Amino acid sequence: MITLTLQLPPKELSPNSRCHYMAKANKAKKYRAAAFMVARAQPIRKAWKEATIQATFYFKQNRRRDKDNLLAMLKNAFDGIADAGVVANDSGFTHLPVQIEIDREHPRVELRISPSTAGV
Repeated sequence: MITLTLQLPPKELSPNSRCHYMAKANKAKKYRAAAFMVARAQPIRKAWKEATIQATFYFKQNRRRDKDNLLAMLKNAFDGIADAGVVANDSGFTHLPVQIEIDREHPRVELRISPSTAGV
């Protein structure tokens, strides 16, 4: 199992965002590259066929958030992780429900990825 820690995704990556398409494209490209760099640093020898991924968001404030939208905001991170060779293709991810925690000092998202027993 590996754990990747990323910054919270930019608000432009939200499915509810009403920003210019180029602003969203630029943020998506940068977030994908950040996920790639973090994942590339992991000691994975061979890409897993299938993996289970658990996303835990740590926010500064305790408010209601839509977990489906939070998961959708990570699409570019999942692509970057696949680009880094953790999984053969991001379609091999099984997504567990998003968890939300509070950390006023260090907001972030942690992705815990473990290979599926059949996909190693």
